[in-house]
Amino acid sequence: MSFGGHGDPAAQRPASRPSAQPTSYGTPSSAQPQYAQQPQYVQPQSYPQTASTPISPVYGSVLAQRPEHHGAVAYDAYTPPAPVQAVPALPVPSAKGRHASVWAFGVLGFVLLGLIAYFVWALGPAASMIGMVLALVPLTIVFFGVFFIDRWEPEPRSLVAFAIAWGAIASIGLALLVDLLLTLLVGERSSDLAAVIQAPIVEESAKGLGVFLIFLMARRTFDGPVDGIVYGALVGAGFAFTENIQYFAISLIEGGAPDLTVTFVLRGLMSPFAHAMFTSVTGFAIGLAARRGASAARALGFGAVGLLGAMALHALWNGSSMIGNFFVLYFVLQVPLFIGFIVAVILLRKEEARLTYARLGDYAAAGWFTPQEVSMLATPAGRRAGLQWASGLRGDRRPIMRGFIKDATTLASVRQRIITGRDPLAAQDEQAPLHRTHAARDALLAL
Repeated sequence: MSFGGHGDPAAQRPASRPSAQPTSYGTPSSAQPQYAQQPQYVQPQSYPQTASTPISPVYGSVLAQRPEHHGAVAYDAYTPPAPVQAVPALPVPSAKGRHASVWAFGVLGFVLLGLIAYFVWALGPAASMIGMVLALVPLTIVFFGVFFIDRWEPEPRSLVAFAIAWGAIASIGLALLVDLLLTLLVGERSSDLAAVIQAPIVEESAKGLGVFLIFLMARRTFDGPVDGIVYGALVGAGFAFTENIQYFAISLIEGGAPDLTVTFVLRGLMSPFAHAMFTSVTGFAIGLAARRGASAARALGFGAVGLLGAMALHALWNGSSMIGNFFVLYFVLQVPLFIGFIVAVILLRKEEARLTYARLGDYAAAGWFTPQEVSMLATPAGRRAGLQWASGLRGDRRPIMRGFIKDATTLASVRQRIITGRDPLAAQDEQAPLHRTHAARDALLAL
C-alpha cells in the first residue's frame, strides 16, 4: 500500500474493495488535495533469495540435542521471506507547543515539599492523611466528569497532569502566601469577608494563572473553549483537592468523626464541582481567544474578563452558603447554576462536533473520505454505529476503529489550525493522521 507520492495520489489508492464489505467505505475520488509536502515512501529493497543449505545445529550440550540430531546431522535452515511492502517515511510532528515543560513540573515538586511540611506541622500527619484519602473522592468525581467532556478530543496527558498539579500545589501555595502577607499587614480579618472577597479574588487569580500558563506552553493543543473549560476544571479540581484536605483535617481535629462527616457530605458530595465550575469560566474565555488565533497579550485580556466572571460566581457561591438556610439556597441557587454549567458544556461539545464534521467534509470534498465516513467519524451516533460494526468483524476491530476516529478528529483540528493560520507547523502535522486514517480504513476492510 502506498499513497502520498508524486503524481496523482488517488491513482495510488487501492483500486477496489472486497465486495463483501460495507459500501460505506468507498474509494476516494481521484481529485486529491495538494497539502504540504506529501510523505515520501522508501522503496522496498530486493533481497536475494538463497536456497536452503544444510548446516549443523549448535546446542548447549549433548543433553539438549534432539534424538535425531545426536552427532552431526544436517537440517534445512529457515529462510525469512523478503519484505513485500515499503515503510513510509512520514515527517515527525514537532512536539513544540504541545506539552507541559519539565521545568514547570520541577518547580511544582519543590513547592509540594513545602506544602507537605506545612500540613504536617499545622494539622499533624494522621489528620492530614485521613483528609487526603477523603479528598480523593470528590477529585475522582470531578475527574470523570471532565473525562466525559474531553473524550471528543482528549488533551495531552502531560497537560492534564500539569493542570491538576498547578491547582493542587501552586494555586494553594499562592493563596496561603497571600493570606500570610495580609495577616502580617492588616491582622486578622472577618471570616465572612475573607470568604466573599478575599477567597474569590486570590484563589481565582492563582488558578486562572495556571490556565494561562497552559495556553503559553501548549498553544498548539489549546484549540478552543472546550479545551479551556477542561483545563480550568482540572485546575479547579486540583485546588479543591488540597483545600479539602485542610477542611477535612480541621473538622476531624476540632469535632471528631461527626463534624468530619458533615464537612465531607457538604464539600465532597454536594458540591464537588464548585471550584471546577468557577475556573472553567476563565478557561472558557482563554479558549475563545485561542479559537480566534489571539496573541498572548490578547488571550490575557480575554482571560481577565473571564476571571471577573469566575470571581463573581465564586463570591455568589460562598455568600449564598452564609445567608439563610443552606439547603434551601443550595437547591434554589447553586443547583440551577450547576445545571446551567452542564447545559453550556453540552452546547459547546455540539459545536465542537459540528466543527469536526465541517473540517472532515473538506477532506471528503477532496476525496480522502466518503460522506458516510464523515458522518461516522464526526457524530456521536455515527461513532457508536461504527464501533458496533467493527465489533462484528473478524477479530473484533474496535481498537482499529477507535484509532480511526481519534486520528480523524485530530486531522479535523489540524485542518482548523491551518485555515486560521495560527499554527505555522500545522501543515506538517497533517501528514501523519492522513496516513494513519488511510491505513485504518484498509485494516477495517481487510478480509
